[in-house]
Amino acid sequence: MATRFKEALNSGKFVITSEIGPPKGTNIEKMYHHIDLLKDKVVAMNVTDHQSSVMRFPSIGGCLAIKERGGEPILQMTCRDRNRLALQAELLFAYTRGIRNVLCLTGDAVPVGDHKEAKGVFDLDSVQLLRTIRQLESGKDLGGNDLDGAVEFCAGAIVTPEADPIEPQLLKFEKKVEAGAEFFQTQAIYDLDNFAKFMKYARKFPVKILAGIVLLTSARMAKYMTENVPGIFVPQNLIDELAAAPKGEALNKGIEISGRMIAALKKDSICDGVHVMAIGREELVPDILAADGL
Repeated sequence: MATRFKEALNSGKFVITSEIGPPKGTNIEKMYHHIDLLKDKVVAMNVTDHQSSVMRFPSIGGCLAIKERGGEPILQMTCRDRNRLALQAELLFAYTRGIRNVLCLTGDAVPVGDHKEAKGVFDLDSVQLLRTIRQLESGKDLGGNDLDGAVEFCAGAIVTPEADPIEPQLLKFEKKVEAGAEFFQTQAIYDLDNFAKFMKYARKFPVKILAGIVLLTSARMAKYMTENVPGIFVPQNLIDELAAAPKGEALNKGIEISGRMIAALKKDSICDGVHVMAIGREELVPDILAADGL
């Protein structure tokens, strides 16, 4: 049975997804608020899985909350924290609870997070996790054993169009497609001309591409991301535009920039949709969509 998300991907319409950052603790009221705010404004919501190797409430828990509140979840699964037994078991559990969309990630390195003494697992990587999903769908586990009840997922992965050099990223992209990825959500993109070049390449493959839109809240943030986050490049003209905003207006300028980019991507049919990431400011996503007129 096709999910609302998969149906949207195959409809030819411009698809909008967003992201929910779960709390560091058991107080999930803010997460509930964000879910209720976004569930009717986006097609589906990802729930991050210990993003940046910081321990938080689990993605599977957030996805169940989205289901309970009438939304469409996309389960994020990183290979950093689980071996193949745990990954397969969680996929079986997710399927029985009505979760049908999965984003497969290798996971950030442990030292960038808040538990530097933790041991990364990395039994599988994102390509192998995609293959695992397709294996489970065939009715067998990774050990070749028969399953009493198979799964069926709309499985996707990530790609970084701004990577420099780009060639290793394109090779990994092709491996993910071959392994069964149906959709890709990209790392943040800001150079639309460069992204259009990537899309010319990506259109050779039978997958859907959702451009990652990360809200810029200040010129300082934009500059920091360009200098310190691999695969993200904010053009100088956007940094200057944020810097020139009147005092107290940089956030509104960032919202305007995000909305403008979404409008351009949609107007020129550059990609199949967008994945909007406000990184802890999910309440601003409706403002971003309003800035585009969506």
